[in-house]
Amino acid sequence: MSRQNIGESTGHPTFEDVWVMFQETDRKFQETDRKFQETDRKFQETDRKIKEASRIVGDLGNKLGIVVEHLVLANIKEKFNRLGYAFTKMGPGVLIEDPDKKIITEIDALLENGEYVLAIEVKTQLRIDHVDEHLERMEKLRSYADDRRDSRKFLGAVAGAVVAENVKKYAQKKGFYVIQQSGDTVIIENPPDFKPREW
Repeated sequence: MSRQNIGESTGHPTFEDVWVMFQETDRKFQETDRKFQETDRKFQETDRKIKEASRIVGDLGNKLGIVVEHLVLANIKEKFNRLGYAFTKMGPGVLIEDPDKKIITEIDALLENGEYVLAIEVKTQLRIDHVDEHLERMEKLRSYADDRRDSRKFLGAVAGAVVAENVKKYAQKKGFYVIQQSGDTVIIENPPDFKPREW
């Protein structure tokens, strides 16, 4: 007697029909599993490449940031002294710590004399959120100075190789000096009637 096809005669699949379907389903599951494993391998490879690219971009960003800082800070003390400040001391990369050596804040450059302290934040491309962060930094500096009975006036400046017009105006409105790259030097980009905020 020959094997019946599904749906023939009784209308029910035979054991052999079911066995063939299971084998086919198993083959499809194995093929799907192989494809998933291949996809997972590709995702891992892509993830590795993204991490490597991120590391390279991060390294380049750090190096570019160092170049920008060097460019901005090369003769910035003299530029502010031409505005009448007579700064006598300049410190790049200044860490402000509490008595337990916990870092309160970090300043890219600090210019000082007996009357004023100017804190400068340097970015490759200055953004509004950088300005807001520097406002918070200035509040921390003022509090730190008050705790140490330092009555000098604190001023702020933000600098960037790239500074959009709206960011420049925003920073000036907040009372910051704006330092911007111009050719192979930097200029202090504030109008003649600008009055810096004092903390």
